Amino acid sequence: MNRKHNKELTANAKVLRKNMTKEERHLWYDFLRNYPIRFLRQKVIDNYIADFYCHTARLVIELDGSQHYSEDGLIKGKIEQKKLKKEI
Repeated sequence: MNRKHNKELTANAKVLRKNMTKEERHLWYDFLRNYPIRFLRQKVIDNYIADFYCHTARLVIELDGSQHYSEDGLIKGKIEQKKLKKEI
C-alpha cells in the first residue's frame, strides 16, 4: 500500500468531520461509530478525502451527493475509484 497523504487536505477533512451531511451523521452515529472494526471519518487518502475508511477491511465508503450524477461527476468518480483501489 502506498501511504501517500496530502497534508494540504487535512484542514479540509477536519472541517468536513465537523459538518457531516445528514446521511453521514446517520451512518456514523447509528452504525459505524460503535462497529467492532474501526472506521475513520473523512480520511485523507492521496489527493482525496474518503467519507469513511476501514483499514482492516480495506474498505472506503463514499456517500455521494447529487454532484456525482452529472456527466462530469460520473467521470471524476470513476477516476477517483480507480486511484483509491490502487491506494488501499
